[in-house]
Amino acid sequence: MLRAALVGLPSAGKTTLFQLMTSVKETAGGGFGKTEVQVGIARVPDVRLDRLTALFNPKKHIPATVEFTDIVGATGSTQSLVDVTAYRNADALLHVVRAFRDPSVPAPRETIDPARDIQAVEDELMLADLGIAEKRLERLAKDLKKGKNAELERERDVLTACRAALEEGKPLRTLSLSNDDIKRLRGFQFLSAKPLLIVINLDEADLTGPGGSAAAIERMALAGIGGHTATRLVAVCAKIELEIAQLDPADAKSFLADLGLAESGLDRVIRASYDLLGYISFFTVGEDENRAWSIPRGTNAQLAAGEIHSDIQRGFIRAEVVSCEPLLQRGSLAACRENAEIRLEGKEYVVQDGDVINFRHAT
Repeated sequence: MLRAALVGLPSAGKTTLFQLMTSVKETAGGGFGKTEVQVGIARVPDVRLDRLTALFNPKKHIPATVEFTDIVGATGSTQSLVDVTAYRNADALLHVVRAFRDPSVPAPRETIDPARDIQAVEDELMLADLGIAEKRLERLAKDLKKGKNAELERERDVLTACRAALEEGKPLRTLSLSNDDIKRLRGFQFLSAKPLLIVINLDEADLTGPGGSAAAIERMALAGIGGHTATRLVAVCAKIELEIAQLDPADAKSFLADLGLAESGLDRVIRASYDLLGYISFFTVGEDENRAWSIPRGTNAQLAAGEIHSDIQRGFIRAEVVSCEPLLQRGSLAACRENAEIRLEGKEYVVQDGDVINFRHAT
């Protein structure tokens, strides 16, 4: 299960967006000085799976999912980030940033300044990581005084580089590290090393006005942020999303069209979270079930088979593969087979996004 945790300053709309994405109902919160973890599952929107389901009419339709975590009562301070396990166990962080202007919802820092708030939370992430790196380096120094150890020396060197970057105000996700060094750091679960999706919560006028969200992002001097290493930016309007949530699907589609929007902001946030983590979907289809399976980009066919069942991975023989679009155009697997569009692939075949696969395996 892919996991993403929401962070943000108070009154940014973080919990509202979490509840809309996951349909988790509001809770009373953790009380003064306490935090409460809420976990919810969001379905990854994928029109390809919808079209495959219309074609095969299966008994079940199972999309890919992302697990989102919201920490009610967390202030965004360094100590709260360190203490809440859900932040560190997440595969990615979603930073919800306030850009809407609403006098009835006071801004905790008095003024609306998305660039300032983005940097403030980034600073907190780095400060939390710096404390962990320094504590471990102190321990390593003591251990290495007792005798040489090549692995501990390498860990010390990597952590020293991390400390230097953090002291310079560079999040760890911007470092170029070898796979071995990434493994060395994995146990620390550094917050600033995690992929970051910045969600700008706009006014309705900013989303639907001239130039739409792109123009609003440009005015706020945020356009370059999404191009940073392992960082993406997406704009939503929680007010509009609340209205959409109260409509049936047909009315919601018409409402979005009237606003000049192709899809809801929530769908873009969920899909951006999935893409940010470097995941793709392959599909299995049939009368019983159409399903999207999540795998890291670059996964080979035998490992992908293991997502379905370990027995299929162990007994892997061949994968029957057809790309999604030819199947949708032909209308059946039989037609694809007649036109030589179904391929037999071995265990080292790298699965592509949108592949429809039937695994042949020994029982």
